[in-house]
Amino acid sequence: MGIAYFTCSICGSTYSSNEVQYTCPRDGANLDVHCDFETADTKPSMKSILFSSEQSIWRYAPLLPAPDPGYAGTPLHQVGMTPVYHPENLRQQLGLQQLWIKDESRNPSASFKDRASAVVVARALQTKEKVIIAASTGNAGAAMACMAASVGMHAIILAPRTAPPAKIAQLLVFGAQVILVDGNYDQAFDLSIAASQTFGWYNRNTGYNPFTAEGKKTAAFEIWEQVLRKLNPAAPPLNIYIPVGDGNIISGVYKGFQDLLSLGWINRLPRLIGVQAEGSAAIANAFLAGKDTIEPVNAETIADSISVNLPRDGFRALRAVRETHGTYIKVSDEEILQSIPTLGKAGIFVEPAAAAAYAGLTKALKIRQQDPAAPVLVLCTGSGLKDINAAIRSVPAAPVIEPTIQALKKVIYG
Repeated sequence: MGIAYFTCSICGSTYSSNEVQYTCPRDGANLDVHCDFETADTKPSMKSILFSSEQSIWRYAPLLPAPDPGYAGTPLHQVGMTPVYHPENLRQQLGLQQLWIKDESRNPSASFKDRASAVVVARALQTKEKVIIAASTGNAGAAMACMAASVGMHAIILAPRTAPPAKIAQLLVFGAQVILVDGNYDQAFDLSIAASQTFGWYNRNTGYNPFTAEGKKTAAFEIWEQVLRKLNPAAPPLNIYIPVGDGNIISGVYKGFQDLLSLGWINRLPRLIGVQAEGSAAIANAFLAGKDTIEPVNAETIADSISVNLPRDGFRALRAVRETHGTYIKVSDEEILQSIPTLGKAGIFVEPAAAAAYAGLTKALKIRQQDPAAPVLVLCTGSGLKDINAAIRSVPAAPVIEPTIQALKKVIYG
């Protein structure tokens, strides 16, 4: 387990493991991490992973660029192995033959971003970093604050002042030093990079630190274990719906499946479908226009976790979908809000960004871009507790009655 080398995702330049830290020095593009196992004569054993007693992302340590950091009994060792549900009522409503929902709210800080932060913190421990900084609208910061707290590392979070109060509270409770920026996420992102360069702090930013995608690829490994290995090889490829903001989740999931393909543990890639909010659809716009250049937008959506003006990992997010013969779907805020109680009726409570993935599936079926016979998995990336205001907007208010049986009877039976 370790780093063999880095390659630039755009120009293809190759760098040794100690030559670069964040992005390509030539063009500033994201770096792809190549792990030791890719060049080793002896490959990791599939059986050693499948029969491992470890129930976290660290069961995949032989496939990761940073070693298992230890800290058993802390949240750092509880990330991953999130449940996959088979909601029969939703499957029937949608007319699908097979449907799975992977619920990332079961991670320690209640979002998918714990995967990235766990691997980034493991790398920071390996290189003896003292301070770690990130820009975040909430989830990435909460994940980093949680993982850093697990190991006693100082975390600094720059968040837009418009971030949901529940997410800011979570950052503060985890003990992070939280600074609200009077600007948007992109401005907080740029400031965090300037701070890293000025003060020498380790930067966790999505689409900047190459280890974030390495943490996110662990979701692909779990989907392989939980779903892919049980599918009929003659069936159509698994279709995976993923909410997209910066693009780092979908590019990380793609990287995980590429690793499995290179090892020969799968014989084809799943089809990846990226879902963006209409008000924050820079990557989807480029894909649907057949372009490689991503134009920034003035992002405005209820789904704050995927609200981004200029996606920092957009090129790889385009590549992930194109190379898996997938597509991008744009959904409205209204469609996102409608999906929150729909998932809730299956016992799954999600925030708007996670609901966007399900809204994308619903829309894809309506516009006939999803084959009902193909198996489908929806990646729900965060808990509804992250944004209670959105949850309140998605459902009717509860009635208030007098404490009498007559009043209760009237509400129940009319």
